[in-house]
Amino acid sequence: MTLGVLAVLAMLFVMFSGFWTDWLWYRSVKFSSVFTTTLSTKIILFFAFGVVMAVAVGVNIWLAHRLRPPLSAMSVEQQSLDRYRMGIAPFKKWALLAVTSVIGLIAGASASGEWRTWLQWVNGVPFGTTDPQFGKDVSFYAFDLPWYRFLLSFGFACAVLCLVAAALTHYLYGGLRLTSPGSRATAAATGHLSVLLGIFVSLKAVAYWLDRYGLAVKSSGLKSADNWTGLRYVDANAYLPAKTILFFIAAICALLFFATLWRRTWQLPVIGFGLMVLSAVLIGGLYPAIVQKFQVQPNEQAKEAPYIKQNIKATRDAYGIQDSEVTSYKGNYKPTGKDDSQRLRDDADTTASMRLLDPNVVSPAFQQQQQVRSYYQFPSTLDVDRYKDKDGKEQDTVIGLRELNLAGIPERNWINDHFKYTHGYGAVTARGTETADGGGPDYTEANLPSRGQLPPYEQRVYYGEKTTQYSIVGGPQKELDYSDDSGEKSYRYQGKSGVSLSNPVNRAAYAVAFGEPQILYSGAIGDGSRVLYNRTPKERVESVAPWLTIDGDAYPAVIDGRIQWIVDAYTTSNGYPYASRTTLGDSTADSLTDGQRAVVAQQNQVNYIRNSVKATVDAYDGTVKLYQWDDKDPVLKTWMKSFPGTVEKKSAISPDLLAHLRYPQDLFKVQRQLLTTYHVTDPGTFYTGSERWQIPGDPTTKSGNAVPPYYLSMKMPDQKQQAFSLTTTFTPNKKDNLGAFMAVDANATSSDYGRIRLLKLPAQTPVPGPQLAQSKFNSDPTIANELNILKKFGDSEIEYGNLLTVPLDGGLLYVEPVYLRGANTNYPLLKKVLVSYGDSKPVLENSLKDALDVVFGKKAPSAGTENPPGGGETGQQPPPSDQTVQQALGDAEKAYDEGEKARVAGDWAAYGEAQKKLKAALDRAAKASEKGGKSGG
Repeated sequence: MTLGVLAVLAMLFVMFSGFWTDWLWYRSVKFSSVFTTTLSTKIILFFAFGVVMAVAVGVNIWLAHRLRPPLSAMSVEQQSLDRYRMGIAPFKKWALLAVTSVIGLIAGASASGEWRTWLQWVNGVPFGTTDPQFGKDVSFYAFDLPWYRFLLSFGFACAVLCLVAAALTHYLYGGLRLTSPGSRATAAATGHLSVLLGIFVSLKAVAYWLDRYGLAVKSSGLKSADNWTGLRYVDANAYLPAKTILFFIAAICALLFFATLWRRTWQLPVIGFGLMVLSAVLIGGLYPAIVQKFQVQPNEQAKEAPYIKQNIKATRDAYGIQDSEVTSYKGNYKPTGKDDSQRLRDDADTTASMRLLDPNVVSPAFQQQQQVRSYYQFPSTLDVDRYKDKDGKEQDTVIGLRELNLAGIPERNWINDHFKYTHGYGAVTARGTETADGGGPDYTEANLPSRGQLPPYEQRVYYGEKTTQYSIVGGPQKELDYSDDSGEKSYRYQGKSGVSLSNPVNRAAYAVAFGEPQILYSGAIGDGSRVLYNRTPKERVESVAPWLTIDGDAYPAVIDGRIQWIVDAYTTSNGYPYASRTTLGDSTADSLTDGQRAVVAQQNQVNYIRNSVKATVDAYDGTVKLYQWDDKDPVLKTWMKSFPGTVEKKSAISPDLLAHLRYPQDLFKVQRQLLTTYHVTDPGTFYTGSERWQIPGDPTTKSGNAVPPYYLSMKMPDQKQQAFSLTTTFTPNKKDNLGAFMAVDANATSSDYGRIRLLKLPAQTPVPGPQLAQSKFNSDPTIANELNILKKFGDSEIEYGNLLTVPLDGGLLYVEPVYLRGANTNYPLLKKVLVSYGDSKPVLENSLKDALDVVFGKKAPSAGTENPPGGGETGQQPPPSDQTVQQALGDAEKAYDEGEKARVAGDWAAYGEAQKKLKAALDRAAKASEKGGKSGG
């Protein structure tokens, strides 16, 4: 008995610890109202629907038992059942209580999972837009219809369970007989079951009526749109009247079942039920098929045109692409003379700030040069933001945080993992448009502690994308802050985040929650100890706002003296009438998507999305703030009514934070996926699919996945100055030439923020798309020869950076950085830049400036011409220009060795000098190789 009581108490404490730790965490982030509102809603739904289901089943079992006939063992069937009746008799009340309790628990648990549906129904805000078929506000489909469908499904489940329970009870006590002579059912059983069947058929009538509205959000296939949603011709002219007719037939059938209470015969209700089934087959199935076959298919384009038009409008509205502008663009401009070429060269400098530092390639360089200690790490994909330089000019900047890496701790144990190594340290930034000598990042904020152009800020990173373990801080055990030449620096956490462990109940609860008994008795925990967990930005925002869909890419920014993680969040719906659906996981996937940067979606299938919330997470104290970004979004307004006080007004966003907000990538990727089809607004053209586009594969990788969108400061043809933008390209369906170029103004401080511009390329004069542009680079003999020389040296590898596409004066400029990763070097260095414009010969040069000069005829190709030697400062003479390939490669190998020695010694000045020599030697090798090839010819 004692062991049993202890086991029960232990189970109860395990359940309590989960609840208690959740409550403590929500209270620590000051979002306790989210916890209480969610919990109370679940509890109310659990008990309300659980009790209704239990009472309904219990009453019907009780009623069937009360209506039992006098027993007489006149048949073998009744004699066999009599044993069961006698066995149950002493426990009838307990059996009834047990059965109804189990059914009630299951029903309540199912209903509690519908808390989002309930809150949206109770707090729903009108959209102000009505659907074209029924004239109902969109909120009816987004908020009301899902709740009505749940109630209907619950009603069906309740009716079926009551019917089964009543039928079994009647059979057990003789009200229903299968083999006994005489009537198969008593009058009481007939009346009881007929009422239940009448309720079931009544619910079916309601289902037919709701199905009418469900047609507006029903998905079906159309020749030119796989995820078509909404009514089509056959729905409006066959299914809709059929559902209305079936509603009346079902209502009449239900009345016939209810009439059995007086008539005491099954004849009429059975006939009515048979008529309903036959009508469902003929009217609900066969008739629409006939209409589709003989009315729609012979002239489908004309019949479907009005409905296609409605679908196009609804889809463009639901995804925020209704104002996207499509303009024609030549794309194949050719300069007419020297002056024209000079104009193009000048315009190339002002049209875009070419980002040569690819954040998807250079992370290993950050890791190698700025990791400093093995217990730090950078994300595999860095982020792009905007910061001002020394002159106050805004520039594209690549940024990454030096986060904690537990795998790099010299000695792993519980104290080190959770008490000593608790945080990362500092942001590292580099210019996006320039590189340092040697091809590495040109850092504007670097070293440990980080120093550079950023104003002073709190550098400790307790919350980050890589910080997934819990830490206990602020107590007797001091933390490692960082290490420098003078040794380790200690620190004790000063923030207010986390949950206090000074209470023994809290310690016991977390010992159970984390499965770590040492928390209960460790001397490293004492006064002031606080446990930090749920430390990734996505986890924190998703926890405090479980009704939001989180963007896959949180990015850091230094704002008002703090490192803040900026998280874009979306409100979504699957109930926007006529708007076609998309699968978020598929639409947001590209060649850079990994597990960390995947979209976290409550609804993976959606047909409405808004970037309605901008969230921030403080990297030091974990403070979460939600800001209302889209103040017109009715879905957000509905959730703000459900959780008052959780989302701050847009006016609360500080100017410094506003300067770092940008257009989110995942929303952009969803919109570009829809625009492959829905850039067309003419129903006839939409139906034929002749103007359909596709997202090209990434030519710089072998994955075959979609090319990612790129952040880039540039100006479109109608803009007077550069704007921070998010860009992508399209190709015609199943072709590799360029179909269109898309850009959205991504600068949150701009009045044009979110404006989508589409440049449509002519089909008659094909312009190379990204795949063809990459192929053009790779197949050029001169470029291939020079890249081969680079690869042969030290068995190096070539890595291509982001292939940037920029509209320039009627043509298209392609720019691609080329990185070299040496066999003994685990990070890439920018060595060359590829550029092409229109039909001109592609060029490979040492710098973007040189490449643009060559492609526009301002200077001749270098063909390996050496750069001005860096020996002027050291007094060394430049090497002879007529070196052989072997001599030049020997010089390069020597320079490489010098650079490695300098890198290991931490002498970055000497390292930069060695990289200059290496680059010059490789250029001479390329030049000598080309000369040898010409003389051999």
